[in-house]
Order: sequence, then C-alpha cells, then structure tokens
Amino acid sequence: MWLAGKKNIHEESDEALLETFKRSGDRDALGVLFERYSHLVFGVCLKYLKNEEDAKDATIQIYEKLIVDLRRFEVKKFSYWVHSVARNYCLMMLRSRKAMHYVDSETSPGIDSFVENDPPEHLNEAVEKEMQLQLLEEAIGSLNEEQKICIEMFYLKKMCYQDVSEISGFTLKQVKSYIQNGKRNIKLYMENKKDEITNT
Repeated sequence: MWLAGKKNIHEESDEALLETFKRSGDRDALGVLFERYSHLVFGVCLKYLKNEEDAKDATIQIYEKLIVDLRRFEVKKFSYWVHSVARNYCLMMLRSRKAMHYVDSETSPGIDSFVENDPPEHLNEAVEKEMQLQLLEEAIGSLNEEQKICIEMFYLKKMCYQDVSEISGFTLKQVKSYIQNGKRNIKLYMENKKDEITNT
C-alpha cells in the first residue's frame, strides 16, 4: 500500500528519490532510483569482468553497497556517482585476482608505488608478492571508512583529488587529509606487522 505522496514515485527526479531514501531509508525510493541505472551498472560490470554471471552478481552486490554508502555520503549526481561506484567495485574485484606488490621510496613499504607486475619467474618471488598483497589489503582494511574510500579511489582507481571529492562528497581539504593520514596509517600497520613477524 502506497503512502501519501508516493503515488507518482516513478515520476520523481533522481534528486527527490535520493533525498527520500536518505531521509527515511525508504527502499522503494532507492529501488526505483537504482532501476533507472541498473543497465548502466550491469554494462560497466560486464565490460570489466567479462562474464555475464559475474556481472549480474556484482550488480546485486553494488545495490546492497548503495544501501549503506548513500546514507553516509553526500551525492550530487547519482548517475555519475553510481557509474564510478560500479567501476571501482569491479576494479577491486579484478585487483584481488592479480598478483601485485608495493615498493616505497625508502626501505619501508608503502602505497605510492603499488603497481601491477608481470608474473614472477620464481616461486619464492611469487610467494613474497602474495604475502605483500595480503598484508597491504589488511592494512587498507584497517583504515576508517573515509580514509579507505579516498585511498581506494586515488590509488587503485587513479582518480584525481577533484574527482574523489565530487564522488565521495568530501571537500578537497578532507580528501587530501584522509589520503595523507591513510598513507601514514598503512605504513605504520605494515611496519608493526613486519616487527611482529620478525619477533616470532
């Protein structure tokens, strides 16, 4: 049964539906909003994942992700934002399938040179890279939500400060602060874990 004022929900603007969801948590409003761009989300997922079933699963997961993310961040243009969320989600999935490593400018590890590499030639090298990847993922996972979002967008998605700001809703000053603090926290996490392994 429709509530008052919702009879023409399918005719409401993206902004109105988004505001309704953020204000009351109305899943109907979010459902109508997501339905408008589900083909776009699926298309992005299919482009990156190259598999129809994986793309369908990812589209569903992205919808579930929006339920949480849209209540936390200020989104100005939903169509642009959801496209970026879909692409970022797929890139994260692909990243988890690949061997990657990070190299800092000094002796301590960091995220500045976190790049993909050709398959390692030796087993020991492969094991070492896999361990580095797992540890880095743990470090990113240990960040607070704001730092994690900015780090992933800036480093993994190669977005500029302005794009991160527009999509996340953070100010440029906040974005730069979250990235700087996130990098520092990642480095501390990595160093502490390294010390724990060395002392065991």
